[in-house]
Formats: sequence, C-alpha cells, structure tokens
Amino acid sequence: MKNYFFVILFVFPLAITAQKTTLLRGFIKNKDKTPIEGVTVFIDKSNGTTTDERGFYQIRIPLNKPTLVTFQFLGYQTLTKTFTATNRNAIRFSPTLLAKSEVLNTVIIKNDKNVLEGNLKIDPKKVKRIPGANAGVENLLMTLPGVNNNNELSTQYNVRGGNFDENLVYVNGIEVYRPFLVRSGQQEGLSFVNTNMVQNIKFSAGGFQAKYGDKLSSVLDITYKKPKQTHLEIEGSLLGSSITYGDVFLNKKLNVITGIRYRDNSLFVNSKQIETNFRPSFTDVQTYINYGFNEKWDISFLGNFSLNDYEYKPISRRTRFGTLANPIELIVFYNGQEKYQYLTTFGALSTNFYPNKNWKFNFTSSAFNTQEEEYFDIAASYNLGAIDNNIGSETFGEVEFSEGIGSQLNHSRNDLDALITNIQFKGTYKNNKAQVDFGIKYQTENIKDRIREWEMINSSGFSIPNPTDFNTMINDQPYTPYEGPIIPFQSIRALNELSINRLSGYVQYGAKTFWGDHEIWFNLGIRSQFWTIDNHLGGKSDGIIVSPRFQIAIKPDWEKDMVFRLSGGSYAQPPFYRELRGFDGLVNTSVNAQKSIHFVLGSDYSFTMWNRPFKLTAETYYKSLTDVNPYSVDNVRIRYQANNNAVAYATGVDIRLNGEFIPGNESWVSLGYLKTEENIDNQGYISRPTDQRLKFAVLFQDYVPNLPDLKAYLNLVYSTGVPGGAPAYANPYNFQNRLRDYKRADLGISYVIADANKQYENGWLKDVKEFTAGIELFNIFDVQNSITNTWVRDSFSRRQYGIPNFMTSRVLNFRFSISF
Repeated sequence: MKNYFFVILFVFPLAITAQKTTLLRGFIKNKDKTPIEGVTVFIDKSNGTTTDERGFYQIRIPLNKPTLVTFQFLGYQTLTKTFTATNRNAIRFSPTLLAKSEVLNTVIIKNDKNVLEGNLKIDPKKVKRIPGANAGVENLLMTLPGVNNNNELSTQYNVRGGNFDENLVYVNGIEVYRPFLVRSGQQEGLSFVNTNMVQNIKFSAGGFQAKYGDKLSSVLDITYKKPKQTHLEIEGSLLGSSITYGDVFLNKKLNVITGIRYRDNSLFVNSKQIETNFRPSFTDVQTYINYGFNEKWDISFLGNFSLNDYEYKPISRRTRFGTLANPIELIVFYNGQEKYQYLTTFGALSTNFYPNKNWKFNFTSSAFNTQEEEYFDIAASYNLGAIDNNIGSETFGEVEFSEGIGSQLNHSRNDLDALITNIQFKGTYKNNKAQVDFGIKYQTENIKDRIREWEMINSSGFSIPNPTDFNTMINDQPYTPYEGPIIPFQSIRALNELSINRLSGYVQYGAKTFWGDHEIWFNLGIRSQFWTIDNHLGGKSDGIIVSPRFQIAIKPDWEKDMVFRLSGGSYAQPPFYRELRGFDGLVNTSVNAQKSIHFVLGSDYSFTMWNRPFKLTAETYYKSLTDVNPYSVDNVRIRYQANNNAVAYATGVDIRLNGEFIPGNESWVSLGYLKTEENIDNQGYISRPTDQRLKFAVLFQDYVPNLPDLKAYLNLVYSTGVPGGAPAYANPYNFQNRLRDYKRADLGISYVIADANKQYENGWLKDVKEFTAGIELFNIFDVQNSITNTWVRDSFSRRQYGIPNFMTSRVLNFRFSISF
C-alpha cells in the first residue's frame, strides 16, 4: 500500500505537469561550432539544467504562458529569451554563445512543417551562388536525387521517371506554363522563375497534397518577395544580365518588385560541334505588386512578358563516333536558316481576405497567352565515312572510304496561338490543432495550331520514300526508271483548333496529435476534375478523375532527431494539348487521363558530425501507371502517340546527405536509383525514355581559411545514359541502345568585395550592400555529353546510324552581382 501511495503521490503530479508543459531543447556552441559543456539553462532558481558534453540541454516550459529562459556560462555573454509555447510540440533553440567582447549571434531551429510534409525547402540565396549553364532554381534541383536532365541548356527536368510535362510549377499559388513548340534547350531561353525575385522555394518529388494540381510527378512552389525597403540589384555576365528593383510606397502599404532579364546563349552554342551563325535574344520582364488595405485585406498583381527571338544558321558539322575497331566520321555542310519566336504574356490578379486569425480566403484570376512561330529551311549534305584505324598507315585518322553520301531538306512553317484563362477560389481554416484547405477552379484553354512540316532525304542520288510506303513501292533504280511520285520522307500537315474547359476542386484536412510522447502529423485530401474537349474541326469528348491522397509523418520522442513519412494516393493527369496531338499532328480528343498509384516511404535523420549539423534524407518510391500515353523525346521536344495504349511503372531510392562539411557552408551529396519501364500494346516491357538508372551529384561550397571572402562552389553530376530514342516513324522496341553516361562538373569562384560584414564608410562602395565578382568554368573536364541522336541512313545497306548530338564543351564565364 505504501508503494501504491508513493506512485500516486509523486508520479501522478508529474504526469499532470507533463500535460501542461512542453520541451525546450537544443545545442549550445561557441563561434567555432564547438559544444559548450556546463552552460546553465534556467527559468528560475528551482527549475534549471546544464548542457552535457555535446552542448545538449532539455528543459520543460509551461504552455500558453510567456516564459523567460536564461543561458549563462562564465566568460560568455548571458542570453535571455522569452518563449511562448502554444502546443506540446517541442521547441528547438540552439544559440551560439560568444565571448563577452563579441556580438551575440543566435541560430534558431524551429519545428519545420515542410519536413513533415516531405517538402524540401531551398534557400534562395544558395540558388544564386551555384554555378550552372542555366543558373537558377532548376539548376539547383538537378543536384537532387530523382531529378534529371541531360541538357544543361534547358531548365526542364524529369522527376522519378516522369517527363517535363508532368511537373507542376506555381508562383504565388498560380500555376505557370512553358512554351509548347520548343524543340531544343538552346531555343528555350529563360525560365519563368526570376531567382532575384524569389522569397521562398518548396519542392516535392512525389506524394504531394491534394491542394496541388493534377500532374503525376512533382511540385515546385515559389513565393515572390514583398520588399520592405528600397532595393536595387544588378547582375551581369557573358551570358546576359538582369536588373531587379524593389521598393515600398504609400506609407508602406504598396510593395513593388520588378525584374528585367536578358540572356544570350551564343557562348554555349558556339562551343558545340556545329559551326553556326547564331543570334539569340531572350528577354523577360516581370513585376509583382501588392497593396495592403489593412491587416485583413490585400490585393496583388503578378505580370510577365517574355520574348524569345532565335535565329540560327548552321554552317558545318564534323562528328566522330563508333568504336576503336570501327570508327566512323560524319561531315555535314548546311545551307539555310532557322527562325523561331516565342512571345508569352501572363497576368494574374489576386486578393486575400483574413476575417480573423483562423480564416483565410483567396480569389485569383489569371490569363496566359503564348504566340509561337517555327520557321526553318535547312538543306544538309552529308558524307558518312569509315576512318582508317591502322596506326602504321599513312592515312591514319583520315576517312578511308564513304559508306553513305546524301542530303536532306527540312522545311517548317508552324504557328501556334494558345490562350489559357482561369478563376479560382481557395480557403483555409487553421487553429492550434488542425488545418482545413479547400478550393475550386474553372479554366478554359483555346488553342489554334497550324503545322506545315516535311523532310526530304536523298541518299546516293536517290530519293528515300516514307518508311511506311518503302516496302510496297517498286523501285529498281537505276536499272528501271522510277516514274512514281516523289514523296517526302516525312510530312505533317494539320490544322487544329480546339477548346478545353476544366472544373476542378479539392478539400484536405491536416492535423497534429500525439501517440504517447511521439508526435504524429497527417494530411488526408481528395481532389477531382471534370473536363470537356471540343475540336472545332470535328470531335468532342469529356472525362472526370477523382484523386484521393494522404500523408502521414511520425516524430518519435527519441534522443535521436528522426522523422518517418509515408505518403501516396491515386494521381491522375488529364490531357493537355500536347498530349492530345499525335505524331501525325492531328488531335485525338478521346485521349484519357494518365493515372498513377503512388507510394513514398521516407525518413529524415538530423545529427551532429565533427560538431556540425547534418541531415540524412532517404526515400523509396513506387508508381504503378495505367492509361499511359507513350511518347518520344528529341532534345526537349516531347511527341506523344496520343493513345492510352500502355502501362508502366517506376521504382527507386533517393538518398541525400547535407550539412556543414565545411564550417558555416552547407553542401550535400545525392545518390539516386531509378528503374522505369513501359509495356506498349502488350509487346513487353522496355525502358521508358526517362529511364536513367543511377545518379550521383555533389553540391560543395568552400572558402579559403586565410581569405574567407574568396569562395568556391562546385556542382558535379553523374548519370547513367538514357535510351537513345528512335526515329519518329520507327518502333521503339527496335531502338533500345542507350546514350553515353552524362558527366558534368561546373566550378564557380567568387570574391566578396562587400557584404553585411564588410561595409565601406566612404567612396562609391559606401552605398553598396553586397558586391561579388568571379569566374565560372562550365564542364571543367570538357566531357562530350550527348542528348539525342541524329539518324543517318545508308541507302546501300538500309542501315540507320544514330549519330550522337553532343552538348556544350568547356566554357569560361565572368560574372558579377551588386546590390544597393
């Protein structure tokens, strides 16, 4: 009885106290990142603790009550801070104590909702520093496991076996789009996202919530800045320039930020094997304006104007390929030019209303218009020759004899005009325990598309007919004159005009709870979309999809800081115009939504190594896809079969270790494994065009210890090769050879002339907030990476040769950035 009385007397009050308190914990270090043992942490004389040899402390503070906590150690400045805990979630606070003669610098690590949701939050400042042929948000994504693109001139990316069209991109909650007709990365120009205007970046590689749209692969969620003061930033390099201006007006109620960018890809294109006259001009203007009427109501406008003018005149090309035993050389001489123009405009008007601290309502209306032209006439004469590989021969390394001589003429007059408009309403209810999100959206898409495209091929003086007619034609030249019609090798003539209407909505519920002392977070949601397709030249259809989704995360109450996640659901992608248009240019309105059952199991483990913070993130995933619309990829151009005649799957593992390998500088190492295959018309499983089995990437930041203002950034990517693709008319089952592995390393070296810790009191630099200048060396090892194959035919043997199209070689760039 005495023992029971002891338990009731002492344990029960402790349990009651635990229900009314939460944990405050963290690590205390000095400026050299060394843990400090014996630091006193106390609320009052009766409630305190001290740090252990790791600098770790843990103390309980009351709920819903401002609590003053003191951190004290001999020889260091005493720190006091007030905490108010509104729930039982542990609060993490890791201060850096400095000597009494130094200024205190604290680092606060809060419970991160993005970790529980499986989102990666990216620091925009880090994005701007990382070298790359297309520096920006997408460039940084390429260093993550599961994200691939073998074309450094493109900002598009594949995620876990998906293609470019399966990724969602939002800016301030508004979905943005990419041009329809772009064929190659060097035509693409600028990404929609202006890095200098970005405030927050979130990225999910799968298993995302119902509030996001109907795509199969990933979500990139961008939030633009609301300037709090006057800010001017100017950047320049041999690849282009930009200027960004932000300011506040009208008693700080009006926030405006505007960015102007210009890019010229000549430096890269001139490094490729094709000799050209190249005159690109990529220009972009964006503005974000926000006006706050009061604390409960604001209105904003996001606008974009982009003009890409691309003039390309190829002159000649020389490419050697094959093996040491059978080397082959292709020599091509060109005549003609390509002219492309992509004019896009975008505008969105949005208003937010906050009736109280729990509710938020948003209403947005946006419009996107793209006007695109593809005009080219290119005549090419080629010689395919065998190279003398006899080391003792006088003609060693020269073309010994020609295996194929011919020419081809490519012609195009393609025009597209697309207008996408939508209105949407979203609401959020949030309290200390749960959050409910809901929304509805109506969208119309009007597309006018004219395609006039053909290709003539002449081999050894004879016109090569269309492959579909080749076996039925009687052609016994030169013994018998051919009197049949001369038809193009490929010809596409189509006129499409259609309207697509979509109505979609979603609702989701998220909450945190506890299982004992273990923190549980979950989100359950469902979204649906109904759409109609009206081809004005004939053909109508409609469809509906329902997409339930879930996320569950648990943070065990362990000494080790770990989070485990499980997410997934049924995802679907209703057809966009590009998926409706087949190889022949005609629209198939009966194309259904592609569907995927998706599961992601992941974990985050935060720990200290070398007395510095690190995090190990691992995820394994599986996708089962049905109603798949097969496609081929040529550079960045995706061409669909416009039939739901395949099933597919994707599975893999992504691992990333990030932390301070160098004190004060975050770096990471990524490793990913992927396998994705498809079965078209029950012919058996073959690799999909995005089947990139292995990826290894390193993002490393460093500085010179004796000269910390001199910094270096290394961006290294290795990926195994993807299937090399097949000619448009061919069966992909006959073309499963892979391209060579992708290997690329980019190095950036910069010197900080001015920053927050290095200010000038006089001279022209006194008004400068930040000023850096440096060089960038792209493709350090001058590796020949290939993105696609050019298919050349030997008329004698009827053999097709896949000639690799190599990407950019080593390039040196100068870059500077200055802000006021």
